[in-house]
Order: sequence, then structure tokens, then C-alpha cells
Amino acid sequence: MMTSKSLSRAKNFNVFIISFPIMVIAGAFLLSGYMFGYSNFKNIWIVSVVSITSILFTEPVLAYVIFQELPTKGALIGLIFGMIGFIFALFY
Repeated sequence: MMTSKSLSRAKNFNVFIISFPIMVIAGAFLLSGYMFGYSNFKNIWIVSVVSITSILFTEPVLAYVIFQELPTKGALIGLIFGMIGFIFALFY
């Protein structure tokens, strides 16, 4: 996200070269986390709910910290519905 704020056409390939190894490592960690979670919980749906919920809670915080923008009305409603869905998935 930080590189997208200062991106120019001349630096497109350089940003890709820098970002690609990071994306590969992040993908490997994500797959490893899913495998580890599945081996412990024996249910991929619990692992998926935890993964999506972590995104649900951390993305708005990161967006505010990096861009200093509050969500619009539609984004806030979507966030609230996402949290309600998480609660239903956890306790129902």
C-alpha cells in the first residue's frame, strides 16, 4: 500500500520486482497457516472463518492508519454485516 501512494510509470517494473518475492513468501505463509489450522481443528470452515475474520478486523484499522480515511456509509454497513456474520458463524 505504501508503494502505491508514490507510484509512477517509470517505477512499475521495480515495484513488481520488489513486491513479487514478498507476495510469494506471504502466500507460502498463508498456505502453511491453513494447513496448520486444518491439522489442528480438523475442519477447514473454522480456519476459513478465522482467516476472514482477521481480515475483517485488521483491514479497517490498517486503512485508517495508512490513509487516514474513515469508511463511507456503504463500507460501514458492509463492515457491520460482516461482523454480524462472523458472530453467527461462531456461535450458531
